[in-house]
Amino acid sequence: MRKRHPNLLAWQWQHYADQHRHPTNLLLHLIAVPLFLLSLILLLIGLWQLGFVPLALGIIGLIAALALQAHGHRLEQQQPEPFNGKRDAVKRLLLEQCVTFPRFVFSGAWWRAWRQRRRP
Repeated sequence: MRKRHPNLLAWQWQHYADQHRHPTNLLLHLIAVPLFLLSLILLLIGLWQLGFVPLALGIIGLIAALALQAHGHRLEQQQPEPFNGKRDAVKRLLLEQCVTFPRFVFSGAWWRAWRQRRRP
């Protein structure tokens, strides 16, 4: 069994820049994270209103967003730690999408990673 992280946000942030260096992965995350967030909102609307269309679009969008990110992560030299079960996966994915990646962008870390990768 893999170890648990009592402060998941701090742990995720500590390793985030090292796992997000490849230019394609950086670009895919710029597309996939907003898609994930929009899809999550659609999914919640669909559940709240019992509406098929927003529910279906939300599910499709979530799957697409996660598939894009999974592809991007395969390009990285340093891979994320494997999930420790379904609950760990849901917590880590939600925190990454809603907190850690937006923090990565708004703190300037995304831009620094992009510029470092683009140097000859």
